Amino acid sequence: MTRKKMTILALHQKKARGEPITMVTAYDYPGAQAADRAAIDCLLVGDSMGMVVLGYDSTVPVTMEEMLHHCRAVRRGAQYAYTIGDMPFMSYQADRSEAIRNAGRFLKEAGMDAVKLEGGREMAGTVAAITAAGIAVIGHIGLTPQSASKLGGYRVQGRTAADAQRLLEDAQALEAAGAVMIVLEMAPDRVAEVISGRVRVPIIGIGAGPGCDGQVLVLHDLLGMFDRFIPRFVKRYAELFGEMERALASYRDDVAGRRFPGQEHAFAMDDAAWAEWMASGKIEGPTPVR
Repeated sequence: MTRKKMTILALHQKKARGEPITMVTAYDYPGAQAADRAAIDCLLVGDSMGMVVLGYDSTVPVTMEEMLHHCRAVRRGAQYAYTIGDMPFMSYQADRSEAIRNAGRFLKEAGMDAVKLEGGREMAGTVAAITAAGIAVIGHIGLTPQSASKLGGYRVQGRTAADAQRLLEDAQALEAAGAVMIVLEMAPDRVAEVISGRVRVPIIGIGAGPGCDGQVLVLHDLLGMFDRFIPRFVKRYAELFGEMERALASYRDDVAGRRFPGQEHAFAMDDAAWAEWMASGKIEGPTPVR
């Protein structure tokens, strides 16, 4: 069967059929290309890029220009996946008109299919405004990294009855505002399952258990390319950081030991041309010996 470009309608149909949705983050052309070839449904160009690619201590310093730069690279590598650009801190919180303009840049300048922003009912008006402008919006509730300091750090959300109800009402408010999907981060699995069953749009979990409509992980976490910390909810599918370190050390040793480059990596010159050049008298100093 010919593979088709993923759409939000197709993602909603997957939820209706009970088929889990797959999402990973992507930040560059090769990562997007690999995920696309692996038939991942959605690629999120997350502001997690700030930590795993740019080396920031949090997602807060990430700028619009940095996000757009990486979104363009991902779009060039993704042919089929549904692509989502993460709106960085202070690109949507202060002014709704500015939020609409910034959201539009993700589509107009970077070719994204949708944008994602953090916050529950307090962001419903902004979600509605961006949606009214013709832009698909993915919500993000639970642990919201851009405001982690307000939440007391990177802590599980929704552990009390009141907090669980707040998460449900946040999801319902975002759905009513027009959000087409919602990311739910670091919430108890039973709470996530209840929320997934009580809203019509897909709930994509990260650290929220198996009862969500889909799952998302940071690419560098699942591939073992980020070693500053490993969240409890991450499953490592490879250990590429260690493999990169091993390969680079082997390269260093081969160069230092004059084992690389070998003759198989070199380009030859015709013997007659070589002899002519050496006999030209234009080479000062000793003649090279082969």
